[in-house]
Amino acid sequence: MHKTVDRAAIAATYPLIRPHIRQTPVLAWDRCVTLKLELFQHAGSFKTRGAFANLLTRDIPKAGVVAASGGNHGAAVAYAASRLGIEAKIFVPAISSPAKIARIRDFGADLVVGGAAYAEALAASEAWMAQSGALPVHAFDQAETMLGQGTVALELEEQAPDLDTILVAVGGGGLIGGIAAWYAGRARVIGVEPEASPTLHHALAAGKPVDAPVGGLAADSLAPRRVGDSVFPIARAHVARVVLVPDDAIRAAQIALWGGARVVAEPGGATAFAALHAGLYKPEAGERVGVVVSGGNTMAVDFSR
Repeated sequence: MHKTVDRAAIAATYPLIRPHIRQTPVLAWDRCVTLKLELFQHAGSFKTRGAFANLLTRDIPKAGVVAASGGNHGAAVAYAASRLGIEAKIFVPAISSPAKIARIRDFGADLVVGGAAYAEALAASEAWMAQSGALPVHAFDQAETMLGQGTVALELEEQAPDLDTILVAVGGGGLIGGIAAWYAGRARVIGVEPEASPTLHHALAAGKPVDAPVGGLAADSLAPRRVGDSVFPIARAHVARVVLVPDDAIRAAQIALWGGARVVAEPGGATAFAALHAGLYKPEAGERVGVVVSGGNTMAVDFSR
């Protein structure tokens, strides 16, 4: 059955997943900038919200669940499955970071590493689904996933009710889809993508999801080949625009978050902040900006340079 992704549906999803997730904190970066620290979520990223939304609202077969991931979604599904006693098989590409691979294994999922990029892991997961009967849990292009991710915005609005603009990193678009559906024009939602993986930027320009380049520093979390088909109509309706940031700006944002707040963000987690830090998104005087720091699954990094 088709599910609508909107404010009411997100609000209805929240009580279901709330016992299983953390209400992550916010941090005042300065007088007008608020960080939403989703790197402190279980399994290290916002993805845990969508994972629980899937596993708690869908019928799970005996074969369990299967997911393809750059790493964070796989860790989230593995974590949620372990907490709920469900079998999980996770496919990740070779570009997935060692930190994310280790997390998936630590949560007890059956892990398969192979292929050069997310699209190949997705194809392998679909083959396993057909063979095994396992339930697919899509990383972004699924209503339940977006409903879970939209609870980030529900919490953020309660914690910082007067925000004018929200900056959100985009890979396949599950997070920005959920956040944009929650705010639905009541605050401006800005997508931020790596220059090397401009999925939503290309889709908005073309008027539909299209293949985009894949690569860059954040490729293990923000580099599917295209934005989700179910994400796109929400983004077209409620995302004001997309800002592209180079890898150097993402790296500088990681260093700034560590230096200014002792926050260790992975590249994808720092991408939204990179737009602000590099001056690629320039707020107007007095504009109140929320920034989602979406993940922290990275090995120890030298942020001194």
